[in-house]
Amino acid sequence: MNEIQKLNEKTYVFIPGGWHGGWVYEPITENLERLGKKCISLTLPGLETQSEIPNRIINLDTHIQFIIDFFLKENLTDVILCGHSYAGLVITGVADKIPERIYALVYIDAYIPKNGDSCWSLTSEVYRQRFVTGAGNDGFTVADRPGVDDRRRPHPLATFMQSLHLKGDYERVLNRTFIYLSSWEQSPFVKQYENLKNSPDWHVETIPCGHNVMKERPDKLVDILYGLEDKYSQISKN
Repeated sequence: MNEIQKLNEKTYVFIPGGWHGGWVYEPITENLERLGKKCISLTLPGLETQSEIPNRIINLDTHIQFIIDFFLKENLTDVILCGHSYAGLVITGVADKIPERIYALVYIDAYIPKNGDSCWSLTSEVYRQRFVTGAGNDGFTVADRPGVDDRRRPHPLATFMQSLHLKGDYERVLNRTFIYLSSWEQSPFVKQYENLKNSPDWHVETIPCGHNVMKERPDKLVDILYGLEDKYSQISKN
């Protein structure tokens, strides 16, 4: 790799959605790395195997600050920041604080919030009921559905409930992609897709699969992510 290539190298940073850890992206990061891409997947506070922070004090701000601190510690720039589902709120909050470090925002079937939104306000009634029912165990975390991957963890309730406070600096990140996963019932992202599919400000892709694209169609997601840099370059030329 020559010096110009090194200067232009992008880092893909992956943030998981509710109940998941960074492990959920392994089929994606392993294949992107084989293609020469630098990838990092992170597990948010409270979702680790053994959490170091009590779940009762973890909120959306905690998750956003965790990512910002990691960026600063590792001195990451030119980042393609990808978030799945709930993590759409996290990556938007990060972009609002450190937009200069982010090359692109990629919402993988993820909520795209505005100032004052929360996961609770953006999601469907089905998921609101799931949050309420799941929080019945301890009042601080939302229990996962029984019988799913045993690496999944109860999700800190406050991260779903807290409103996102944005200054508007996230809009400085002009490269924005929404990946719509079109083949699952009760998706809360249908209206969002309809609003964005013809927007000149967004690059929109569709994958006909369920919400867990990392498990169901990792090949297609890798293809889309791998081609994003070229796609953004073409858009900027036009």
